[in-house]
Amino acid sequence: MPRRIYFITHPEVRVEPAVPVPEWSLSERGRQRMHSALARPWMRELSAVYCSCERKAIEGAEIIGSALGLPVAQRAALGEVDRSATGYLPHAEHEALADQLFAHPDASARGWESARHAQARVVRAVSELLAADSGSGAVAVVSHGAVGAFLLCQLAGTPIARQHDQPGSGGGNYFAFSADPLQLVHGWRRLET
Repeated sequence: MPRRIYFITHPEVRVEPAVPVPEWSLSERGRQRMHSALARPWMRELSAVYCSCERKAIEGAEIIGSALGLPVAQRAALGEVDRSATGYLPHAEHEALADQLFAHPDASARGWESARHAQARVVRAVSELLAADSGSGAVAVVSHGAVGAFLLCQLAGTPIARQHDQPGSGGGNYFAFSADPLQLVHGWRRLET
């Protein structure tokens, strides 16, 4: 059976408008959800944990790694869409720009990294970490919603579209794919299901 990879989006964060978004941490609810995800049967299959270099992803990955006795390896290329051109935006404004990002994947939305560029970056990052990982068990990648949706679209062979974004609000979802070949096993599911 091909090696399985679980792409996990960090759950709820503490929104701190005065703090750069990559430095936001998980909220208490987000931490609780990550801990509850440890009960998922597939968690016992993990032999490696990777994450982006953003604080919320690191904290989520460390919950998994600590519980399973696995080190956490950070990869900058697993980061969320670069939104540093705008920084924090109120929810409605953020969602409008996200709609633009998905609708026009080759264009930048107000200086944000384009969806197409972010997709190529995250696909390359996942391919490289799998090529370098010598383990035989499943792999957890704790990252972010938009780049996760772009990766899912690539794996499913579908165009980038907002309909493939993670469900709900606040994050805390995952999908699974196989390593060789890179192929989607199942789409988005909540961490608790």
